[in-house]
Amino acid sequence: MHNEQLSPRGAWIILGGVHLLNRTAPRRPDEPLILVRVPPQEVCQPATTVVVRWDTLGPCPTEALQLSGTRLGAARINGGELFPDAIAGTALRGLAGTETAPSLVPLCYLAQHPGGGYHAYAQIRFHPEDACFVRTTREPVGHGPVEELRWLGPVLTAHAESSTALNNHLRYFRKHFSGTELEFKYTLDPPPDIWAASMELLKALRNGKLEDCRPEYREEFQIHHTENHLFDVTGPESEIGYASFIPTVTAGHVLKRKWFTTDAFARREELTPGLDITPDRFEAFLCQDLGLQVRAMPPFQRVRYDIQCESMRTGHVYGIFLDRCALLAAPDVVLSQCELEYLRSRSILDHDQDEILAEMKRINLWLRQYLASQGWATEHTFYSKRSFLRDATALRPDIAEP
Repeated sequence: MHNEQLSPRGAWIILGGVHLLNRTAPRRPDEPLILVRVPPQEVCQPATTVVVRWDTLGPCPTEALQLSGTRLGAARINGGELFPDAIAGTALRGLAGTETAPSLVPLCYLAQHPGGGYHAYAQIRFHPEDACFVRTTREPVGHGPVEELRWLGPVLTAHAESSTALNNHLRYFRKHFSGTELEFKYTLDPPPDIWAASMELLKALRNGKLEDCRPEYREEFQIHHTENHLFDVTGPESEIGYASFIPTVTAGHVLKRKWFTTDAFARREELTPGLDITPDRFEAFLCQDLGLQVRAMPPFQRVRYDIQCESMRTGHVYGIFLDRCALLAAPDVVLSQCELEYLRSRSILDHDQDEILAEMKRINLWLRQYLASQGWATEHTFYSKRSFLRDATALRPDIAEP
């Protein structure tokens, strides 16, 4: 086992008491640490995010050590039998002991660096079927055989330094370009069945057709079905854009504002949730309360399927949306689009914002080629819902709002 662990691509999942993550109890030198040797799980090198499915690991050489380094025992455990119901399985309980086993969780994923040392990925989500890990080490740590545990102190220190981010319910997200929407748009012509198109696109991401990217862990797909009441904001000049009222599932509306004089890749955006306002008051609210000059546009139904795409290299998450808008008063007047939008970032390691722009361009190139291969679109456009409604009312004065 020792020679096997020194291979240039060694990888382990490290198990231990949950208190080593949440620091609810001090470390004890006699408590067990479990080293589970696994096939390398990174999608790319270097990676920011690693997702492990237990049932794909196969038989795993497993060794139990005390934190002091004393060897407790070894076994070979099938990956699918490690954590049934997210609780240590029979074989793990035998290695860890009955006292420790109930609190046993994956602590981190450990990847051996070819030049020596290890990169550590902290566990942020853990389920019976899988777990998600995010890299916490900028440089390899803990040179030497993995059993000597030289990496343990630096790894737990790195986790403690970012514990507020790693242990919170978001597990961990940050938002770059706050207040600005970054997106590429494609008008789909002829318009496809966007459900079938979404499923095929999601399948392509699952199968790794977009290099270094996969569907976002446990958030790969969302459905949106809403009615929108959109107002063209024509003044003052600094406020030109649109205001859209979107009903929520519970009560009230979200007001979505976008500012622009021409459609573009980057636009200022703002959401105001929780407005207790009825449709007959929308225009008065915008004009009297916000001081805007507006033109009411025809209400439309919007059906949108969101594919959440995560870069495993950088941790940035992008949305690929397939969208169908149809006027309520004229359901035959339809706009079908595909949009690529930056959403959020999972990495706790800082990234330059230019990296997001460069990665979006790479993903956009792939998306454009994919859409062209389906015969739907060949060039991106900045054609907005506002422009669509303006054109629709110009062609069909009968559907314009009075």
